[in-house]
Order: sequence, then C-alpha cells, then structure tokens
Amino acid sequence: MPTVSVFAPAKVNLTLHVVGQRDDGYHLLDSLVAFAPVGDTVLMARAGVSSITVEGPEAAGVPADTDNLALRGAMIALGQDGAALTLDKRLPVASGIGGGSSDAAAAVRGALQLLDDAALGRLASGPDILLETRFRPLVELGADLAMCLVPKPLRARGIGERIAFAEVPPLPAVLVNPRIAVSTPAVFRALARRHNPPMPDELPRWPDAAETIAWLADQRNDMEQAARGIAPQIGDVLEALAAQPGCGLARMSGSGATCFGLFTTADDARSAAVRLGQAHPEWWVADGILGDQSARSMPRLLAVDA
Repeated sequence: MPTVSVFAPAKVNLTLHVVGQRDDGYHLLDSLVAFAPVGDTVLMARAGVSSITVEGPEAAGVPADTDNLALRGAMIALGQDGAALTLDKRLPVASGIGGGSSDAAAAVRGALQLLDDAALGRLASGPDILLETRFRPLVELGADLAMCLVPKPLRARGIGERIAFAEVPPLPAVLVNPRIAVSTPAVFRALARRHNPPMPDELPRWPDAAETIAWLADQRNDMEQAARGIAPQIGDVLEALAAQPGCGLARMSGSGATCFGLFTTADDARSAAVRLGQAHPEWWVADGILGDQSARSMPRLLAVDA
C-alpha cells in the first residue's frame, strides 16, 4: 500500500491590504504572499474509512475529526475513496500563517497523488481546479486554501480567491509567534477602517532582497493595529524583531500573532533567530528563505508494501 508525504509550508502575508467589504460581510483583500521552508507534514495512505491522527510539538488542541481542515480537504478530493492521514503539526495554531489551510491544501495534493489524478499536474499553472465542479466544495474550507494549493509567491485579491503568481526574490526571514492564538473574526471586527488603498496595479520587478524590502516597507498589513489591540504581545515581538542587526522590516503576517523580520542575508536571519530564541524561550521562532515552496510541497512516495 503506497504512503505519500506532503509538506504544508507556512504562508506569510508580506502585505495585507483590506480594501473593502462585500454585502455578505466578506472582506476584500490585496495581499502579496510568500511561503516559508518551515511547516507541517501530512502522511496519507489508502484506507476503507477516512481518518486523521494528529501528532507533533504543536498538536495540542488540533481536532482529530471532521473539524480538521486536512481531513475535510482529503475527503472532498478523494470522493468515494478513503485515506488514513497523520498530521505532524509543527506550526502554531491560529497564528496568521495559514497552518490549517496549508494542511488542507497538502491533503488535497496527497489525495490526488493517491488517486493518480491528472488534476495534480494541472496545479503547476495555478489553483484553477477549484473551478471544477467536484472541487468546488473545497472553497468552503476558506479562501486561504486557494493561496496554499500551489505554494509559490503570489498576489491574492478578492476575498483571497483571485490568485496571480508573482516574481519575488528569495527573502531571508525570521518568523516569531509569542504563543498567543488570535481569532481572525475578532480582528476583522476590531478594524477601524475597511476601505483602504490597494497595492499598485503593477508590481515592480525587484532585483534583490534589499529593494524588495524597501518597497514592502511602504506597504501595510491593515490588520496589524487591530490585532495588537487584542494581543499586545504582538507589539513586543515586532519591537524585538526590528531591533535585530540587519532587520530591514518587521511586520505581522495575516491576522497574527505570528510576525516576521526580513533580512538581506541568511546569516543575519539565522543569527537573529538564535538570539531571539535564547532571549525568549517561550516564543516559537523559526528562520528560512521565504519564496517558492511548490516543488518541495509535491507529494513524495515513501513506501510500497509488498
């Protein structure tokens, strides 16, 4: 019986502009997204009945039933088939880096591999399979799933479902979460403004990390102020990141509480992560190069039992 392993990388909102609100309450966004080399892993094998086991250092509180987005994503993609999933949870929950949505997207990729489905190959051109009738229920799992289905740099507009891949240079980064779970609906409710300017229609062609960081510094995360009102610890994280030598930008990702610092060299990012981990052992700290994780996130065959 084949078993596949699928990497579910952290999603980082380099920008997050809230540009409006629809009549149905959904907020309209304009966000530049990149993916980190840290994340969860989903193991999958065919089974008579679909199920999920959750383990790993961040497993506490993660549901192991149909409330789990990974299991729900797998069940939708598998149709009448079943699979046993094991989720190795390494990203903090409710942390603004798309953990649950990335897990669900990984489970979809794994399911398509188990089914030997041609839709897996079509993902290289984008998440358009979500427009196909049998995949439309996946949209109900959240707009972030569309962003995470093909984890390469992208611009997301609308409620997050309008995806266009973007050219973003590799960005050395440190990710920090103060171990505070933040409710996305609560942050949206706390927004002071819901109609803000979007990013420019045409994004620049950045030659390197330094110019990318300089441009990003003029952009925003419109949810940051509201999130800091709910979880003041976010301000402590941003202050600590900004104080690190070589940090060109410190910003919150998504609705928080995870924040990121951008650097021009991987050595500076690694040194900053070490210092922050030593100074704040209670925080979740990771470093790596933000960018394209799509190749690493394709399903890998682990074993075939005789």
